[in-house]
Amino acid sequence: MLMLIQAGISCKWANDGHRLLLEYFDAICSSPSQIYHSALPFSPSSSQFHKYYTTELTQEVRVVKGLPAEWGMCSRTVILDDRPYALVYWKNTVAVGLGSRDIILLDGITGSQAAVLSGHTNWVKSLAFSSDGTSLVSGSCDKTIKLWDVQTGGVVKTFHGHTDAVLSVSISVDCTMITSGSSDKTIHLWDVQTRGCHCIIELQDPVGCVSFSPTNTQHFVSASAGKIQQWDIKGHWIKPMYEGLHTTSSDHVAFSTDNIWLISCQGADVVIQNSDSGAIVAKLHVDSGNATCCCFSPDGNLIAVAAGDTIYIWNVTSPGPHLIKTLVGHTNHISSLVFSSPSSLISSSYDKSVKFWQISALSADSDVTKSKSTPLPSPPIKSITLWAKDGIVISSDWDGVMRIWDISTGFRRASFQVPTEDPHQSDIRLIDSRLIFVWQANRKIHIWDVEKKKLLQTITGSIRNVEDIRISGDRSKIFCLSWSSVQAWSIQTGEVVGEVGLEICGHQRYLVVDGSRVWVHSPSWKPLGWDFGGSSPVQLSCILSLHHDSTKLWNVDLSRIEDTVTGKVFFQLAGRFANPVDVQWDEQYLVAGYESGEVLILDFNHMPLQ
Repeated sequence: MLMLIQAGISCKWANDGHRLLLEYFDAICSSPSQIYHSALPFSPSSSQFHKYYTTELTQEVRVVKGLPAEWGMCSRTVILDDRPYALVYWKNTVAVGLGSRDIILLDGITGSQAAVLSGHTNWVKSLAFSSDGTSLVSGSCDKTIKLWDVQTGGVVKTFHGHTDAVLSVSISVDCTMITSGSSDKTIHLWDVQTRGCHCIIELQDPVGCVSFSPTNTQHFVSASAGKIQQWDIKGHWIKPMYEGLHTTSSDHVAFSTDNIWLISCQGADVVIQNSDSGAIVAKLHVDSGNATCCCFSPDGNLIAVAAGDTIYIWNVTSPGPHLIKTLVGHTNHISSLVFSSPSSLISSSYDKSVKFWQISALSADSDVTKSKSTPLPSPPIKSITLWAKDGIVISSDWDGVMRIWDISTGFRRASFQVPTEDPHQSDIRLIDSRLIFVWQANRKIHIWDVEKKKLLQTITGSIRNVEDIRISGDRSKIFCLSWSSVQAWSIQTGEVVGEVGLEICGHQRYLVVDGSRVWVHSPSWKPLGWDFGGSSPVQLSCILSLHHDSTKLWNVDLSRIEDTVTGKVFFQLAGRFANPVDVQWDEQYLVAGYESGEVLILDFNHMPLQ
């Protein structure tokens, strides 16, 4: 019995270690010490690492709020430089086609980049591995198909003939034929040996998907405007498989590995049919928009379907297919799905990421079966405000709801609806023990008492094209960022007390404040800062220091904190916490808000600043 228990514990340690390394792979690779700062403190409360690390060792970073109870379904997220449009998998190699015209090869376990294939001159829309994994076929909006040698990364052949974007490619199981579908409303069949066009099939609509049978080298199917049709490799039409009512269908089809079943996306439905007879055996329905892509697990037990930014998993082994999981994590349209094992799934999304999912349980999830989708905990967070001296964190979401969190316990103190339909240019602070909310609308700044639900003051003047608005850290001013300047307004008098002109242009500019100081951030420019504490603004020489008593300067962005002198990374958000939408830090507390609606609060009280 003792040996069994020890084996069970060892297995638990191994599983937790595997998940920890995968989730925080990038941070650990960039700096091994991050395993203590960015990985171990964030292991779920039920994990062996968390139990040991928090009881036997001194915890340098304390997670006040945001720690998950269990490991999430997503084990790894890889951030890309551009949108992925296509994704395929073969024996621990993942190929991703990008909008940047390149194809990147990723390790199927760690997600680390192994190679880059360059040669296309426009978006790579479709990919297909040969059955032996030695070759890769790509279709692009540059109207060409390329055959790549995976080992060398070189182009074996470029096929020309389409007059518009190539939307889909597939290679026969014997690796002798390639079929391609295009926006030019044609299907081309290419002979791999002769490297010429074997025949052309003309249709009435753009061809969104083509797919060879996984067992029959003579047949393939096409999807065009909701119509699924079967063809032979000589270009002869065999029979219709399905004709949907949705002419704007995503046109995606997939075979089971044994070639018994065929699934297709038809608007909000996914149709399962016998690939031989065409008989429909089931229709699955998604709630969040239209289904865009689908796939079978290698053992044929599961079907994965993407609709919008949500993935649905069905178990199809029982007499009636039933939904067992919904995977929520992407923040934009999912472009591709592929199973890497019977219980592992990989997805790519327009949010510029590839996610690796672990689907461990095959039984129906009661929470899922009651509701066909899993809603987010709350709307996406827009901004985070840290007031450590007052012991609170304030989060603002895109539905105009603000929540006040206790910084020591992580519990929510209160929440309220903001008094404006457009809360995007707004801020909130405690001023003289009153929670004050300010927002800009119709070229005016409005000051509102949250507790009394009363408008205190309206500031009018030359306020236009406002991109961001913040209350100063000393709570005496309101800073407005417009296209050409930063203005400071007195909260007490409503008068302009300072203004500086701007030469920074571009999008996504925002303000960061500390006391009487304010910085303007832009993705394409270094931060610029001014001190409005005197009679006139004084430009600051340092990049950013969020703590005005600090003797050390820190550069803080949305993922890491680094020493501005040495460039050494002090702390890095990684794993499921890697992509916040807003972050604030005061050298003891770090708070971050996420598109998932989650709020993270960290206490660095025991972590030495070296």
